[in-house]
Amino acid sequence: MVDLVDWQYDLAGALMGAGTSINVIETSGLGRPPVRDNDVPQPSADGVFVGPDYWDARQVQFDAAIKTPADPQAAHDVLAALQAGAVDPAVRLAGGETIPLRIKRPGRPTKVLYGRVRKVDAEFAQVIYGYVPLDIEFIAGDPLFYGDTDQTVEIPLGWLSGGGFTAPVAAPILVTAASGAADRPGWVTNDGDTDTYPLIRITGPCSNVTIIHAESGRTLALPTLALTAGQWVELDARPGRVSVVRENGGNAEAFLSAASRLDQFSLPAGQSELRWTAVDPTNTSRLRLTWRPAYQAL
Repeated sequence: MVDLVDWQYDLAGALMGAGTSINVIETSGLGRPPVRDNDVPQPSADGVFVGPDYWDARQVQFDAAIKTPADPQAAHDVLAALQAGAVDPAVRLAGGETIPLRIKRPGRPTKVLYGRVRKVDAEFAQVIYGYVPLDIEFIAGDPLFYGDTDQTVEIPLGWLSGGGFTAPVAAPILVTAASGAADRPGWVTNDGDTDTYPLIRITGPCSNVTIIHAESGRTLALPTLALTAGQWVELDARPGRVSVVRENGGNAEAFLSAASRLDQFSLPAGQSELRWTAVDPTNTSRLRLTWRPAYQAL
């Protein structure tokens, strides 16, 4: 990825805006996302019963124009590059796959929306002069903005969960065997202003895994999971991508307990603590947590 400057946009690798061949005249859809309301008229009474509101897909539209003075071939090349990110079969034909729209505004860090290009309409009446007006539409199924880079923390298992002995020590002293389940707290910081959803990978050898978000008490339990050295399982809690996958690509959702809600396992804004427990006599298994800060506004 290239670093963006103020008033630039990166649509799946195609740069638009300041200092590029695509002049962005106007942008809409970057404010409050649309709402799916559940208001119900009150029978035999004035007004409505106000139901819960849910964010709808964010529709971002660009009024833009390609400017390559006196060079119609270059204008066609720029248009082809702009369309390339939307035609990749690995994205276009796969449910849930998205492309990034990166946005840089003055005084703000680069933020990202994930979605699909729905329209790239071009007017060719003045292409001979190297001028092609564009109508571009991008739909973000998840209306939140995200940070430009992944944040990652790797948490090993620990044989001691913290604490220690308090004098005076009285016999008998009981010590938990290393082969039993142990937990290790890990600190996670979401620099955004709203909940974000992580990608969690557990690499063996270990079994009977439980992942706990300390502040909320949300728990993911995989009581029948058993991983040998080198094997892993990946739990994806991101909107539109919720899944549990093994290293061979196989679906592993059956390992999750019935009470585990992967779609609700989020990291709140600020610092929070993540713990995980498992049985691992070697103490070599690892949990890797990957997330991006999430923001409600640009």
